[in-house]
Amino acid sequence: MEPLDETTIRAAFVNCSKGEAKRLNLPGKLADIGWEDLDFLGWRDPKAPANAYLVLPREGKLVGLALRAAAPHASQLKSSLCALCQTTHAAADVSLFAARRVGNAGKQGNTVGTYICADLACSLYIRGKRKPSAVTSARVTSTVDEEVARTMASLNKFVDEVLTDNA
Repeated sequence: MEPLDETTIRAAFVNCSKGEAKRLNLPGKLADIGWEDLDFLGWRDPKAPANAYLVLPREGKLVGLALRAAAPHASQLKSSLCALCQTTHAAADVSLFAARRVGNAGKQGNTVGTYICADLACSLYIRGKRKPSAVTSARVTSTVDEEVARTMASLNKFVDEVLTDNA
């Protein structure tokens, strides 16, 4: 992923108001992010951990999504699978994230949800730069490029749902 600046990130959001995008907390120092290892930028708000954000390149432009995380699962004994990168984690390390739909559907409170790595670090799990805590963790035997393509296809399918105003 190409490095992004604050203005570009804030302008990318499609499912929140400009005021909300202006007020959201960015992921620390942008210059310290390892952009070369990311396929999308994902972070949780350290001041409000239920708030999370994704910014991804899509069809030649950036799309940003504001998300809400469900309460974490308490079990470290059960495992869960990230719907994007297919990494198996302890159940507490995968969260259900909901995104408000765009347009009238979003104004009526309609959301779309999916299970994603709780730390939104799918790109790092794919590349082996971060290891899941689940003992039963297993990776699919495919190349990093194939896993990136599958992850981004899953993420784009989720974004398609968010961008659908079905009111």
